[in-house]
Amino acid sequence: MGKFTMEDLVRVMRAAAGEDGQVDLDEKVRQCGFDELGYDSLAVLETASRVEREYGVILDEEAMALVETPTQFVALVNGQLASLA
Repeated sequence: MGKFTMEDLVRVMRAAAGEDGQVDLDEKVRQCGFDELGYDSLAVLETASRVEREYGVILDEEAMALVETPTQFVALVNGQLASLA
């Protein structure tokens, strides 16, 4: 599987939250915390679960506990994808 992108994350997050529409992701938003974007820890866990199923990765709970921003989430997933290659 290829690289996991910010756009992939937004798509999965919107599906997990049942939202429609587009998110304008400038550099500031990429560094915002999930809570600042309106996603609580349960929404982030649901997103992680969906990413695991869709991309065939396992996201370690300890590593996920350290993820605070969308950019960190994307980096974690890409690290896992690289380890599968």
